[in-house]
Formats: sequence, C-alpha cells, structure tokens
Amino acid sequence: MRINNEVQREIAGIIRDVKDPRIHPLATVMAVEVATDLKTCKVYVSVIGNDEERKATADGLKSASGFIRRELAHRLNLRNTPELHFIMDTSVEDAMDMMKKIDEITRNGQ
Repeated sequence: MRINNEVQREIAGIIRDVKDPRIHPLATVMAVEVATDLKTCKVYVSVIGNDEERKATADGLKSASGFIRRELAHRLNLRNTPELHFIMDTSVEDAMDMMKKIDEITRNGQ
C-alpha cells in the first residue's frame, strides 16, 4: 500500500507541472492502484466540471502519460516504472449531485 501512496503523491505533483491546457486546473488524483509486478498503474482522476472538461482532461493526461511516466521514474526509485492508465473518477460529482437532491427533498418537504 505504501507504493500506492508514494505514486499518488508524485503523480499529483507531476500533473501540476504539465503544461497541457486541456488538463483542468482542479484535476485531482483520487487514488492509484499499482500492480504487484509494477508493470501497470491505474490512476483515478477527479475533475470538478462538466463532461467536456473531464473528456479534455482525460485526453490531455493520455497525451502527457509518457512525460508523467518519465518524471515518475526520476522521482521514485522503482524496479520498473509502471505504464499509466488514467481513469476518470466521478464519485465527487456523484456525491455533490446526491447532496443537492437531498437538499431539494428536505426543502420541499417542509
């Protein structure tokens, strides 16, 4: 589990350095899952914005994955540097939508 935390922290920092304008400034690395053989890594990213902004961010991250992987190799001393797979995580937006619905129901019920 320690490797996941290290990789998550480093990728979050690297993404802030990426100059691609498609990547939303509020993109957040929510979690990472590094395979035990260190060959692959799933990176769960959340973007507070609309579907268009999420898609643009996903495209930007995919395009920058080579740069991010190279930077990760420089920052962490790993036997292998995993191939990165970026996955959009909508759990934050889903929770916000659910809270809005609950607020609407409680306001209408009173």
